[in-house]
Amino acid sequence: MGYGDQEPGLLSGVGALLMIEVDGPAHCIEDAASEVASAARVAGIRELHSWAADAEAAALWKARQVLAPALRQIAPKRINEDVVVPVSRLPELVDGLERLSRETGVRIGSFGHAGNGNLHVNLLVNPDKPDEMAQANRCLDALFTLVIELEGTISGEHGVGILKRAFVEREIDPATLGLMRNIKHQFDPKGILNPGKSLP
Repeated sequence: MGYGDQEPGLLSGVGALLMIEVDGPAHCIEDAASEVASAARVAGIRELHSWAADAEAAALWKARQVLAPALRQIAPKRINEDVVVPVSRLPELVDGLERLSRETGVRIGSFGHAGNGNLHVNLLVNPDKPDEMAQANRCLDALFTLVIELEGTISGEHGVGILKRAFVEREIDPATLGLMRNIKHQFDPKGILNPGKSLP
């Protein structure tokens, strides 16, 4: 992380920014922060900063919270998908997103929870442009294929819903899906709970 002054902010021109917060008994915090900082000093890091004061941490969290609204300044529509891959494969996912953006011309903004491999992938498009939406659909299809190839799941925090329902069969085998349908039927024989969602 780097900011150019002593106030938390965002450094321009970086590929990614990683925020790490340590917690625990007061007598352990300094050592924990030092260990994390040591682990973070890897090839390619631009800058590393640590802040201990509550106000500074709050400013960093505020920067994180305004990411989604800020993306609306780039394009009028965000297609926001939460995907998860093993933490060790997160760099491959990020590289894959850059490739998909180049191939489809769709701008992609991502943020999430690096500690558990959960990434909120935002395809930034104009819904009034059919060509853009067609490319976004192509990009979305390729995104889910990539995630499964990386041994991940197409849905992390937000569930399958309607949009991802068509992709569930790529991730879950027919026998398991059949079992899931049977379990749902036992508890919802009339199909009134979340009708038409989750299971293809």
